[in-house]
Amino acid sequence: MLGLKLATDPRWVNIAEKQIDEILTDHAYCEQKAASTGISLIIRFPEKTDVVEEVTAVVAEEWGHFRKVLKELKKRGYALGTPRKDHYVSELQKLRRKGGSRNEVLVEDLLVCAMIEARSCERFRLLSLHVDDPELKVFYHEFMVSEAGHYRMFLDLACKYMPEARVRARWQEFLDGEAEILRNIELRGDRIH
Repeated sequence: MLGLKLATDPRWVNIAEKQIDEILTDHAYCEQKAASTGISLIIRFPEKTDVVEEVTAVVAEEWGHFRKVLKELKKRGYALGTPRKDHYVSELQKLRRKGGSRNEVLVEDLLVCAMIEARSCERFRLLSLHVDDPELKVFYHEFMVSEAGHYRMFLDLACKYMPEARVRARWQEFLDGEAEILRNIELRGDRIH
C-alpha cells in the first residue's frame, strides 16, 4: 500500500526492542515535530482552506499522540529525555525541489510529510507485529493505522494543487530518493527513522 521501495532491515525491531525507552523518546519527539510541521504549513499557506482544515485535524491528532507517548514513557518509569537530530528527515528535506510556484512549494512540503508518515507507518507496523510486549503491540498498531491515514491525506492534498500524474511522478522520485537514503543511513534501534 505504501509503495516504499526499500523495506526496513528486519534487525531493526530486535535492536529497537532492546532500547524501548529510546524508541519511545524518539517517537515522542517525532510526534511533536509532526505537530509543529503541520502548524508551519497552516501558517505558511493560510489561503489554502482545505490545507488549513485537514492539517489542523492532523496537528490535533499528532499532539494527542505526543501526549500518549509521554504517558507511556511515564508508565514505564522513563523520562522524556533530550531531543535528537533526525538525520533521516534532514536527508529527505534535501530531496525537495527549491523554488517554483506557491503550489509547487506546497506540494513538495506535502510529499515530504507523506514520506515521513509512510515510513513511520511501516516502522510502527513492524513494532506492532514483532515486539514481545503485548501492550506495545496494541500501542503501535494504533499508531500504524493513524500514520497510514495521514500519509494518504498528504498525498490527496498534493493532488489538489498539481495534476495527479505530476504528483505521482514526483512521488516516485521521492520513493527512489528515500530508498537511497535508507541504504546509506546507519541502522539505529534508538530511532523511529
